[in-house]
Amino acid sequence: MNPYRLYLVTDDQQDLQTLKHVVKEAVVGGVTMVQVREKRGDVRSFIVRAQAIKTILKGTNVALIINDRVDVALAVDADGVHLGQSDMPAELARQLIGPNKLLGLSIENEHQLLEANALSLDYIGLSAIFATPTKTDTKKEWGIAGLTNALTKTNFPVVAIGGINQSNLDDIIKTGVDGVALVSAICHTDDPKSAAAALLKQIHAAMP
Repeated sequence: MNPYRLYLVTDDQQDLQTLKHVVKEAVVGGVTMVQVREKRGDVRSFIVRAQAIKTILKGTNVALIINDRVDVALAVDADGVHLGQSDMPAELARQLIGPNKLLGLSIENEHQLLEANALSLDYIGLSAIFATPTKTDTKKEWGIAGLTNALTKTNFPVVAIGGINQSNLDDIIKTGVDGVALVSAICHTDDPKSAAAALLKQIHAAMP
């Protein structure tokens, strides 16, 4: 079982009830990992949201990952944390969360990709494959060629993120990438369960 295959990243603009509904339905639909994202800096609200999602994920074997905040991950005893390049250094985060939690790192260019090989990570998030409205500060678009090249230069499982949807999913999966991370394609649909199930079916059909 590949835990990275269909990786849901939550939309921090959605209220708690919507968030809970989306995650509950998406897990039934087949998402394999959930990252809770909260960009507004309200730690108390972040903990409440993370705790609510942890409750939903209990007993499902779907890992709960916290975006950016090691303190929140520790507070709710999440399964892991995903760091950006401007967050806490990965080695320090590893010391704090211990050896048994998942640690992911966003990679935005080739230099970061090569540097990451020396870190004690579990996976990397390659960002952004395509430009996307949910991330306005994209420094680089990797594209399919960049993704294919990156896969040859890292020791870690790679999760592709950024602008991924049904129309480009086949090309991404055919590179042999370990997983895809999605926000809009699941969070912004009327039926997250069906959306997740359809995406998973498409992924399995396209796998090399």
